Formats: sequence, structure tokens, C-alpha cells
Amino acid sequence: MRSRSLRPRNVAVTRPVAVAATLALAAVPLVGATTTASAAERVDNPFVGADQYVNSYWSENVVDAAAEAGGDLGQDMLAVADTPTSVWMDRTTAIAGNEDGPGLRHHLDAALEQQQGDTPLVFNLVIYNLPGRDCFALASQGLVPATPEGMEHYKTEYVDVIADMLAEPQYADLRVVATIEPDSLPNLVTNTSEPACQTAAPYYREGVAYTLDRLYEAGNVYSYIDAAHAGWLGWESNAGPAAQVFAEVVESTEHGYDTVTGFVTNTANSTPLREPFLDDVNFTSGTFVRQADFYEWNTDFDELDWTEHLYDEVTAAGFPSDIGMLIDTSRNGWGGPDRPTAESTSTDLNTYVDESRADRRNHRGAWCNPDGAGLGERPTVSPTDNAGSHLHAYVWVKPPGESDGNSEPVDNDQGKGFDRMCDPTYSEQDRLGGNLTGALPNAPVAGQWFQDQFEMLVANAYPPIDGGTVDPDTEAPTAPGNVEATGTTSTSVDLSWDASSDDTGVTRYTVLVDGETAGTSATTSHTLTGLTPSSTYEVTVTARDAAGNTSAASAPVTVTTDEATGGEDTQAPTVPTGLAAGDVTSSSVELTWDAASDDTGVAGYLVHRDGDEVADVSGTSATDSGLDAGTAYSYTVTAYDAAGNTSAASTALSVTTEEGGTTPAGDCTVDYSVNSWNSGFTGSFVVTNDSDAAIDGWELTFTFADGQTIDQIWSAQASQSGSAVTITPAAWSTTIAPGGSVTFGFNGSHSGTNTAPDDFALDGVACDIA
Repeated sequence: MRSRSLRPRNVAVTRPVAVAATLALAAVPLVGATTTASAAERVDNPFVGADQYVNSYWSENVVDAAAEAGGDLGQDMLAVADTPTSVWMDRTTAIAGNEDGPGLRHHLDAALEQQQGDTPLVFNLVIYNLPGRDCFALASQGLVPATPEGMEHYKTEYVDVIADMLAEPQYADLRVVATIEPDSLPNLVTNTSEPACQTAAPYYREGVAYTLDRLYEAGNVYSYIDAAHAGWLGWESNAGPAAQVFAEVVESTEHGYDTVTGFVTNTANSTPLREPFLDDVNFTSGTFVRQADFYEWNTDFDELDWTEHLYDEVTAAGFPSDIGMLIDTSRNGWGGPDRPTAESTSTDLNTYVDESRADRRNHRGAWCNPDGAGLGERPTVSPTDNAGSHLHAYVWVKPPGESDGNSEPVDNDQGKGFDRMCDPTYSEQDRLGGNLTGALPNAPVAGQWFQDQFEMLVANAYPPIDGGTVDPDTEAPTAPGNVEATGTTSTSVDLSWDASSDDTGVTRYTVLVDGETAGTSATTSHTLTGLTPSSTYEVTVTARDAAGNTSAASAPVTVTTDEATGGEDTQAPTVPTGLAAGDVTSSSVELTWDAASDDTGVAGYLVHRDGDEVADVSGTSATDSGLDAGTAYSYTVTAYDAAGNTSAASTALSVTTEEGGTTPAGDCTVDYSVNSWNSGFTGSFVVTNDSDAAIDGWELTFTFADGQTIDQIWSAQASQSGSAVTITPAAWSTTIAPGGSVTFGFNGSHSGTNTAPDDFALDGVACDIA
């Protein structure tokens, strides 16, 4: 599985405008539950029974934009002008107010004016000013440096000031929903090899933990930690470590899990809420949709996938089961003329995905001002699209129309640089697979109003804008009727059924065999293949519409394949021979075998470990990974043909993985760097396993040359006796894969001299020093 460092980007402040008129904007009741509760009462979902604050400053920008656009497009802009959006505190001066807009107190007082009677009001706020902010990109970097002095500024002049203001008694009845530091903790999962992220890592952890505590103590704040999006953390190799980082930071707070109400995903990004025509199913024998170039083996195609996946990961890591999810839908609608209206019929996997996907970006890593994006679902309370996502709301965290970053170099006093990901002429192999960025041209500095972008977002809105009212499609199609077998062979069944009805139209049917997905169809027929002769199966069919609503299953029908006859292919391939082990490590086994033969041709091979299928491949080799060190496993291989005939199993092969824990001399490398000040310093480590075997339960030792001491460590554990230091792993980093690395750091003290250690050893074996 390929892990990538994909990035959404955002700084959100509004442009200065000449206000021609004051909008009479009331708080907008949103789609969803209407049960009310006392505003002073702490609730599980702050959005339920509440209105939301409308930022009149953003709304005035929209009104100006509508006047500039004119016509039907301008009318559509006015229809969304009273949509709730978040207020961004993107630098310290934003608290009092600066040239880019009014300050926090202005907005809080305006929220009190909007509040209607006893109905609670949600005030959406973004905390975004960490030291070394956005360590991986340039477009939205900030002014606070990743230094101890920067950390002190962040705490006392930024977080404390905000928390104290929110805690003032006149604001006690507001429900403040805070998005906590977009992009920060996700960077600590995927971008630890970036020097700037290594430097910023301790400040991100300390800063987020401090913010969670102080906002919780304010009493009326519901904090949601930013959790990137499906195209950044969706891979298993990113999702699990991300949940561990989130848990570690929250567990370091004084008030623990009480400080967190949930997670917010897709902040300022355009990953679709749902991909209505794509599921991760078998595309052909042994090939899944996730293997397409666009998804790169990531099984999370959309934000409903990611939030469900994220919920499972964070609850497994220790978060409570009532944790909730928010999704930023401000720019992920992908409507307009390029939005597909049906599933592709192509038999080429990449063509099939490219023609079926709603996400029209060149690459999922393209985050900056993406061309073709549109407004997504309007803010909605307790959406019911996917129970497994545990959704609290759809929200507009990123105010539409505000730039992600400048497309050309622009001088500014906000610390924001020129990121080539915002340059439409730029392409990159690593993060974009050689594709162009697909960014809009003529973009201003991040956070400034971008008229071209807003016009595009409104024109491409999905659901479309209709006179200011939007009725999201939540009605599922009726169940397909009269499913029947219209023809059978010994290995196939032709099926047909009556069409389902739907208020917007059915786009796809899914055929299930014995409860498992066996195929999809855009019509009311389908042929099941690869079945076993003289066998009985239970078949059901479901219908799906363009909004992703899925019907109940049809009444089940029992189908039976014919007996095998001489004229049909019933001959199984020969048994694979020569099964042998190639490269064996402590966590993986490479297998090879001789090709089987068949009268019509071998279609593929199934690899079984201890009786369980672990691989389905078309060639004569496979690698089984994720194994335990020093453990014996038994492997067999079977061959199958296109008719579904399967050979007997090969002779079993027993393989024992290598013992873990010891690295040969010279096969580990330590990259150690420090950032010193007065009598303190931050030390950062990257320890790389240069051997061919995984290292399990590792121990790093070294000696400080000048009597330095470790005061606080993260992502590892430390013990110190005099100058001798022993580092052992955190719970999630006990294994270092071959060629892999672990990253950790600490704050320490020194007496004026801070010479770096030169005797690093991993499990007692000396390491090279980078």
C-alpha cells in the first residue's frame, strides 16, 4: 500500500470591502433535528436544536460578488449569502481585528444579536496560529515561529486571550464550535521526514493540548480536532498512526477526552462527500477499484468513507464511543457539466474510474484552488447519509470565495509564501503523479477574496442552488422487484429484474450473492459468472441513486447452476508446483511457484496462509506481509480459470519468519538535530532501519557529552542515568520496518555547551550518524 503526503490548504480571512448596505441576516435554522435544550447545558451534539451564526462580513463579500457577477449567477450567490461559515483566527491580530476584518468580540456580539429567544446559537470558530504553522506547505504558513518564545506567545497572547473572551459571562449561552488547528497533527503522521515538521512537531503537540484544555475550561466550547481528509490519511498505514497521535495528544491534556467533542474532516479541501458511482469492489478477477491510479490503493474514496474509517480507528485508540464527526462541505460539490451522470461502462480500470468519479481533480493531492470544484451540501445538522460516520453536522469551515494561496509570488506581511501547488503551470511526480496542479490562475494570497473562484463554486454547486432553497435528496429508491434467472449454465446465471423508482432517478444496481457484492449494472440485467456447477445461490439486488441513497434489498431469489456437461469448461487447472520461499524477513515472506496449465488458460492464483486466503494474483509470485517475527506459517497455492474451475491445493510449504530485534552493525542510521536557546534545547531524532529485517521492540542508547538532561519527550519513552540515555518506543512505533524509520523528540536542558552525542546504538549495535 502506497502512503502519500496529501494536503488541503487554507488560511481564511476576508478581504476589506466598502459596505454598501447592512444585511438583515438572522441565524439560519438548518436541516436536521429540532429538539431543543438549554443553551447552558452541555450537550452531546452542539448543533442539535440550535441556529448558527452568519458572518455578515463574509455575507457582504458575497453581496458584492453577486453585484459583480450579475444575472442568474448573481441571484444564486445571493441565495447562499446567509449560509453559516466559520470565523477564522488566523493570526494574533485577528483577535482584535485587522485590515482583513473585524475582531472576535465583534463577531461574538453580533452572534448575541442574532440569537433568537431561548434557541441556542452555534458560533463556528477556527483556531489556527500554531508555532511553525503548516510546516509542509508555504501558502498558509504563519507568523509565530517554532521556538520556545513562539510557544509562549501562542499560549499567552493568542489562546489565553481567546479562551478568556469566550468565558466572559455574556457569551455563556453561545455554543462555540472550535475547529482546532487545521493540518497540524496530520502533518506529524505523513510529513515527519520534512525538517520543518520535525522542528514544529513538539510545538504542535504542546500547542494543541494547551488549546484543548483552555477552551474546555471556558465552559461553552466544543472542540473538534482537524483530521485531514480521505485522500490524505485514508490509507491504513496513515489512519492507524493518525488515531494514535490524536490519542496521545489528548491524553497529554489535563482534562483528557472531555476536551474533545469530535473530529472535523475535509477542512478547506474538495474531497467529495460521496462518490455515487464508485465502490471498492472487484473490477476484474483479482483487481479492485482501489488499484486505479487515482486512488493508489486507498480504500476511502470519499469523506463518508473516511469519517467511518476514522471513527473506528479513534475509538479503538481510546476515544469514547460518542465521539462525533463534522465534514467541511463548502467546496466539495463537484457539480457542473463535467459531473458524471452514470457509472462508466469502460473495461479499462483507469478509464472506468476517471469517467465515473465525481472528483474531477487531476490528482487527489491537488489541494490549491482546484479548477472545477463547486459548493457542496449546505450546512446540515445530524445528517443521516451514513450511520457508521457518526456525523454531527455538515459545516462550511472554509468560507467559499477565499483563496487557498497565490498562483504567483506575492509580497505580503502575513508570513505566507508562494507554494507551487497553487501554480497552474506546475507538475510534480511525487505528490501529483506527474499531473499539473489544476489550480485556478490569477489567485491572490491565501484568505483574500477570489472572485473567479467564488463564481466557479456557485456555478458548479451540487446540490444545485435553486432560489435560495435546497432540498437535499435523501429519498432512497424503491427495492427492485421480480428478480429472476433468465438463463443458466453450469458456471453462470443471467438475471433480470423490474426497475426501481426514485424521485431523482436510479443510477446503478448492485447484485449480491449470498449477501456479498458480486457485480453492478446500470441496467436491469446482469450475468453472474465463475459459479460452481450444480450449486445453489441466494441472489438479491439493491438500487442506488446519484445522491448515494441505497434501496432496501429485493426479495431474495434462489438460483441453481446447471450440471456440468461435456461441452462446457469444467476442467480445473493443474496443481501449481514448485512452491518456494524467496526473501524472508521478520515480517514478510516472498513466495514463487511454477505456472499451472489449463485447457482454456489459467486466470489467476489464490495464496492461502494457514488455510486463509491472503492473496489473489495473476502471476506466479506473491509477498505476504504484516507477519509476526520468529513464527512458522504454512502456505498453499491453487490455480483457477475463467470459468471458475479451481485446482487442488499445492503441496504445503512451511516458512518461519526471521527473529526480530537485532540489526547488523552499520545497518541503522540516526539523524539527530537540535534547536538551542539559553539553557534549553529541543532535540529531534529520525532513526532509520537500514537492514533487510524488521526491528521489533527496539532500544536506542547514547551518552550526552556535556551533562544535558531530557525534561520532556514525545513519541517515545526515555530513562536517564547521569549522562547515559535509553530511549524505548511508544506503543505505536515498536516495530521499524526494513528501510523504515521512527521519529521522536524531546525538550531538554544544558549548561551552556550542547555537543551532540556520537555513540548512538540500536539494540546494542552502533549506528551511523547522518
